[in-house]
Amino acid sequence: MALAQTSRSITILGSTGSIGVSTLDVVRHLGRETFEVAALTGSANIALLAEQARAFDARLAVTADESRYNELKEALAGTGIQVAAGRSGLIEAAEMEAGLVMAAIVGTAGLAPTLAAAKRGADIALANKECLVSAGDLFIKAVKKGGGKLLPVDSEHNAIFQVLEENQRHALERVILTASGGPFREYSLAQMAGVTADVARAHPNWSMGLKISIDSASMFNKALEMIEAKHLFDLEPDQVEVIVHPQSVIHSMVGYTDGSVLAQLGCPDMRTAIGYALQYPQRASLAVERLDFAKLSRLDFEAPDEIRFPALRLARLAMTRGGVQGAVLNGAKEVALEAFIDGRTGFLTMAEITEKVMTELSNLPPASSMDDVFAADAEARRLATSHIA
Repeated sequence: MALAQTSRSITILGSTGSIGVSTLDVVRHLGRETFEVAALTGSANIALLAEQARAFDARLAVTADESRYNELKEALAGTGIQVAAGRSGLIEAAEMEAGLVMAAIVGTAGLAPTLAAAKRGADIALANKECLVSAGDLFIKAVKKGGGKLLPVDSEHNAIFQVLEENQRHALERVILTASGGPFREYSLAQMAGVTADVARAHPNWSMGLKISIDSASMFNKALEMIEAKHLFDLEPDQVEVIVHPQSVIHSMVGYTDGSVLAQLGCPDMRTAIGYALQYPQRASLAVERLDFAKLSRLDFEAPDEIRFPALRLARLAMTRGGVQGAVLNGAKEVALEAFIDGRTGFLTMAEITEKVMTELSNLPPASSMDDVFAADAEARRLATSHIA
């Protein structure tokens, strides 16, 4: 007689974003016998958050926007679902008893709740870049001390996680992150200088949010992934490589000292990486498109152009300097990105502003606490704002 399968509890930080929505799609597909939802958090999209909370019988729903608390409470009246708001609400969700936490809040707002989940020993399915980019050393230390697993969700890091053989760590030579090249892969510098946010948001292969799509177009997304990879897999800066692969079929590769290169392939669909993280170490049966090799006419590769895409060079600089340089890069970049979206600065100027701030804050000491990380982030944002004004 087969034993009944015990469901696992999951909290999704950032359930209304693209990763959060895809995660709930995977949870729905896997069924209630596999997962029960403890808490869901969102921000401004109260209607969707309330709909998700009702559909998945969440115990707690949280809006990061304190001013929307009453709106969320009213939307969930009579359901028995608890409601909270603001930073304290996010921490409450992260500290709820759930074996797995999907960390999908975009930006530095995701740092505190994800760290809280890590400290209590939850397994972390990590889709928030800032945890490792801004606070990599502190976050890795918290995960190890808490005893939970760190499961990368970004397609590139998830690919490396899938093909990196732990019993061959001594032979690990390099990891190779693939990049689509974005919509401006073949643009000249002059053409890139004149693009708008509406043009930059159109990713050729992946369906993503506005900011992530623009970060992909500037390759700042890939720059952050380089820093993430260094921390995730305990690498030296020169072990992290980037190759442009327009088809986005190979999601990343691992190279070994015997010349072997192992790659993970699949159709561009974040549910594959999400499913792997949620079901690790087992593989789930997922309703995603299967790769048809007979229909693949070609797989192209080219070296990234760091003149047109200087974000990659800035990532190497941040990795080499260490300390809080990742937080400085990210904080300055976020301010420049907002200015670009608002039409207050140009596409190429984002990297120029970021580099100026990194130069001005190149001698900051390493972080001994999260307060140091937040201080570096705040100072980078202040300086970036002054350069835009």
